[in-house]
Amino acid sequence: MRLTDILSPGCVKVPLASKTKQAAIFELVDLMAEQTGIGEPDDLKQAVWQREQTRTTGIGHGIAIPHGKAAGCSELRMAVGVSPTPIEFEAIDRKPVSVILLLTSPIDETGSHIQALARISRMLTDDDLRAQVRESPDADTLYQIIAEHEAKTAG
Repeated sequence: MRLTDILSPGCVKVPLASKTKQAAIFELVDLMAEQTGIGEPDDLKQAVWQREQTRTTGIGHGIAIPHGKAAGCSELRMAVGVSPTPIEFEAIDRKPVSVILLLTSPIDETGSHIQALARISRMLTDDDLRAQVRESPDADTLYQIIAEHEAKTAG
């Protein structure tokens, strides 16, 4: 699986308008619902927010990967946003977050959900790539950065 298989260009937002963790997550859920036709976006918001309350998805280095499963999701999907002002996310390194990658899937889809989380985490271990993502001037550029990184590392 490639991330560009689950991330459409329309599900990338630079800059995010939201200033809080919950608002940023909900902004990305709304974007995903608008772009992909997810049914019942409020159920998805509740699922992702409930997961976030269990344990932060702020993984450090200014990155968060909120995720959740809901009946309205027909397939694994991803949305990405960059906030111009870092957002307090209670991340494991206690630093605010500026890059948020939302991952959603159907309730019964576990394997590919975990595989996508791992792929996102692996991709973001690259310091240069994290900087490029964080400094993306617009959504098109950010999508291209991800696509080009995947093309280079495919194999």
